[in-house]
Amino acid sequence: MSLDQYNSLEEASMEEFILSPFVAPIILRRNYFNNPIFKDNPKIRMGKVMDGSYMVCYVSIDLISTLLSDEKLYNVCLTMGLLSQFDLESAGIAAVQHQPYLSLRGQDVLIGFVDTGIDYTNAAFIREFDHSSKILSIWDQTLIGDVPNGYYFGAEFTRDQLNEALQAEDPFEVVPHRDSVGHGTFLASVAASQEPGMYMGVAPDADLVVVKIKRASPYYRNRFLIEDGVENVFQTSDLMLGIDYILTKSREEAKPVVICIGMGTNLGGHDGFDVLEDYLTGISYLNGVAICAAAGNESNAKHHAMGVIPSAGATQEVDLRVGSNVPSIFMGMWNSSADRMSVSLKTPIGEVIVRTPARSGETTITRLIMENAVVSVTYSYPSGGSGAQLTEIRIEDPTPGIWKLSVYGEIVLDGTYHIWMPLTGLASQEMEFLSPNPEYTVVVPACAVGVITCGAYNSRDKSLYLASSWGKTRLPSIAPDLTAPGVDVGGVFPTGYGIMSGTSVSTAITTGACALLLEWGLALGNVTSMNTYHIKSLLIQGCDREAGMVYPNDQWGYGRLNLYNTFLQMRSI
Repeated sequence: MSLDQYNSLEEASMEEFILSPFVAPIILRRNYFNNPIFKDNPKIRMGKVMDGSYMVCYVSIDLISTLLSDEKLYNVCLTMGLLSQFDLESAGIAAVQHQPYLSLRGQDVLIGFVDTGIDYTNAAFIREFDHSSKILSIWDQTLIGDVPNGYYFGAEFTRDQLNEALQAEDPFEVVPHRDSVGHGTFLASVAASQEPGMYMGVAPDADLVVVKIKRASPYYRNRFLIEDGVENVFQTSDLMLGIDYILTKSREEAKPVVICIGMGTNLGGHDGFDVLEDYLTGISYLNGVAICAAAGNESNAKHHAMGVIPSAGATQEVDLRVGSNVPSIFMGMWNSSADRMSVSLKTPIGEVIVRTPARSGETTITRLIMENAVVSVTYSYPSGGSGAQLTEIRIEDPTPGIWKLSVYGEIVLDGTYHIWMPLTGLASQEMEFLSPNPEYTVVVPACAVGVITCGAYNSRDKSLYLASSWGKTRLPSIAPDLTAPGVDVGGVFPTGYGIMSGTSVSTAITTGACALLLEWGLALGNVTSMNTYHIKSLLIQGCDREAGMVYPNDQWGYGRLNLYNTFLQMRSI
């Protein structure tokens, strides 16, 4: 960083500092005031405190490596992508909407989305009786404007502003928020569209709180080798802030809320202990809050490999195929805190990257002699909340062909290791493991203990969606919890009606089902204490299950969502 760049940061406003390409967020987990480096340091700005235990802190990138050397306190953000590539009858939702003594439609319940935004001008989100918006508020993290109270960047738009925009000749002159991708609009329509005679979502009377998440900082794009042309890359700190904003609106309105998470990542330990997952598990206990997360579309992506080292001194080999147009490779290998493992590599033409013993915080960089590739290996332990070992492998400008990764056991008690490539869409399609394993492909944060993790199935033939991620998690725990329709589901895009497949779609359907349960339980006063765990239990009890199949299992969880059956089961409690 040049002196001019440093001086401009020092004089920058909080919003300018956060949005600078020379600044990156880190997440602090408790005890963040104990480190004297934070005191009066112009390179560090304190951000939002969430749930009393977490803070997003913004740091000049020339200082970030120093802070991250203490992983017990400071956590990198993970880059995330979207998880999509309608059937109300098969999910038992139409019966709940039309049953005369239930007739649930999500009244007095909020549904929150942290996604790509929403087309607020679409009839799906405008109430027929008074032509007002059913969106309570929008926080657009990508714009500069009236920042939400307690936050430091972006622009907030209230319902009054949205209603004013809907009456204007050009609504976007009044409220310049747009969903240029369409993913967020589609999920919101599946969960809560109220377009009469056209398309009705699961909870059409629910109000919406929408956060348009900003894209990941250049620091994290570079750290995880995200290609320049990949647009929809986000970071976990902004997701956490978005969820915190939704919870704030729920408290202000004194209404229960369901939060839909339709994005995820293959980075992280897949054990429920990453800082984002720890945060979600904590708020899952809150009364009147339900969290639904997409399991991911990774089962057939060939992005996961695993094995077991039998004893100290033993090795195993993992082969990966690299195509001719792959600019870089990032892999994360995780093993338990009881073991210590190290790696070496062999290139397609036989050049060897020698194994170095695992020492936490050390990075070995090798520039190949006969090839253009640059290989770096970094060992970190203890990592995450579980204390596991993380080995990060970065290959820039890799030679096409078969690369061989050798895993060596230095200390072996358990012996199991897992290796993940980045999420589909965040890395080249021309790289894959030659012996992939579809298990343990549920993405972060859907591995969190507290959330309702949703897989996807085809409601037409009741078959599992081909890409729907399989469990378990490394904890280990059951995931997904259940499946919902997620193949060729109908919904609304900014450009009109269309279809989408993926676990984010099935998660939107499950989110709407949770809103109906919260309406029945809290808004109507039938059960005054409902949280994510309670709702998860009720949904599991109502799931449809096939005769002859053992449940729970790693593909279907406890079965297929059937909300009407959930209410039937509650009659016998």
